[in-house]
Amino acid sequence: MPFDFSHHYPSTRLPVFARNVVATSHPLAAQAGLRMLLAGGNAVDAAIAAAAALTVTEPVSNGLGSDAFCILWDGRQLHGLNASGHAPEAWTPAYFHRKYGDGAQTPPKRGIDAVTVPGAVAGWMALSRRFGKLPFGDLLQPAIELAERGYAVPVVVQQKWAAATPELQSLPGFAQAFLPWGRAPRVGEVFRFPAAARGLRALAETQGEAFYRGPIAQALARFAAAQGGALSEADLAAFEPEWVTPIGQDYRGYTLHEIPPNGQGIAALIALGILGHFDLASLGPDSVAAQHLQIEAMKLAFADVYRYVADPRAMDLTPEQMLDPAYLKARAACIDPRRAQDVGAGNPAKGGTVYLTTADASGMMVSFIQSNYMGFGAGVVEPEFGISLQNRGHGFNLATAPGRNTANLVAPRKRPFHTIIPAFLTRDGQPVMSYGVMGANMQPQGHVQTLVRMLDHGQHPQAACDAPRWRFDAGLHINVESAMDPATVQGLVDLGHQTRTIDDPYQDFGAGQFIWRLGDPADQGYVAASDPRRDGMAAGF
Repeated sequence: MPFDFSHHYPSTRLPVFARNVVATSHPLAAQAGLRMLLAGGNAVDAAIAAAAALTVTEPVSNGLGSDAFCILWDGRQLHGLNASGHAPEAWTPAYFHRKYGDGAQTPPKRGIDAVTVPGAVAGWMALSRRFGKLPFGDLLQPAIELAERGYAVPVVVQQKWAAATPELQSLPGFAQAFLPWGRAPRVGEVFRFPAAARGLRALAETQGEAFYRGPIAQALARFAAAQGGALSEADLAAFEPEWVTPIGQDYRGYTLHEIPPNGQGIAALIALGILGHFDLASLGPDSVAAQHLQIEAMKLAFADVYRYVADPRAMDLTPEQMLDPAYLKARAACIDPRRAQDVGAGNPAKGGTVYLTTADASGMMVSFIQSNYMGFGAGVVEPEFGISLQNRGHGFNLATAPGRNTANLVAPRKRPFHTIIPAFLTRDGQPVMSYGVMGANMQPQGHVQTLVRMLDHGQHPQAACDAPRWRFDAGLHINVESAMDPATVQGLVDLGHQTRTIDDPYQDFGAGQFIWRLGDPADQGYVAASDPRRDGMAAGF
């Protein structure tokens, strides 16, 4: 791809060129990954080390109780891993209605009844066993050191920590783990997490088994029972991550790959399938017309995703039906270039997250994402091993109603609708880029916006990363980044978009990391970018 490497946007961050690369949302996690590469490990070893370090350095977004997904190129082919956890065996709509009333529409947002089986550690184990080179215990050493010695809390992490504290400070285990001063940390204060260090050491000593069939599993079951929750040792022991075949959508001679449902990655594929029917390259990358078309395509994509996507075993439709070319062409015809619309789902049957990416000189590339959801997740923390638990159960439905996604109704050992999605780009069956963008429903929107900038407009990964973004919420409502040209914002308003300018880019517009393969990995290597909206870093050698 002949990128234009000139500066386009206010960020002074430059792309990184190297043969071995790690790009994460925290510099200390990037360094943890580089340590593995320097020790003779590969991109998978680096990804696991970085992911483990992020559970300590960015607890506002993930923890040892997270879920995870991965897409990787092993040097010959693409693989997908779904390490999102399933519901406890006791979870049914009746379980929640007895506890929270017949009017409850979803499981609670916080607390033990928001927690499905955490899948991230099982994902690390599966990746290490199949593709890693270094011993599993070695991969956790940087995270153990960070948890024991501590680290100075950076600006963005501190802001999110302080913002979450009023809501979560009274939940079981939260203050003990995350408020050792009786308050959130201040910027530059050293945070130590000795309980997580114990948990990480137990994982290192047992190659991860302690989490699902050992002392951590026992501690989690006791913790859940003490709060009246249903998560049991049997639920943990029954969980296995799933190797899956990524789904794809062709666009401008490339193919974007996403993990298939239960995740929302298919939203990015639907939007690109719609946008392929428009000549975006003839429009300016920051023009009103280009932004409008992308916004409308994302609206159509989300309408279908929220209506149909769930655990694939329960879905009425297949991804192939949702990505049918004739159907996407018909959806593209729904877009009016002259006005914004409030759209609904079509009928295809007729036809709080961290992201990291790594690559090495052998050609292996890893796109990896893990999350606790909504910041600190459920807000509850198992105290002995410092397991900060996700709240992915909140993604289930508890009731059926016209227009609701009945396929996503809660059931035992079922996976909920999931927001976190890694992405991977190929051309003619060969790897091109591993990338991802963080932030709930911003993720597929970020995948589309950055990819359009690179493929339609020739912007290099760092420029595409730096460019101001919009975020569709619902109806005609979109949020726009404060750095967006006021003339562009006014043009969107004139088309009927109801815009709100946001001055907090991390909170509303995500952040991402990108690694683009330049040629032979052992010769030219890669160009990498890390989002200026986060405290992240791309580094390599």
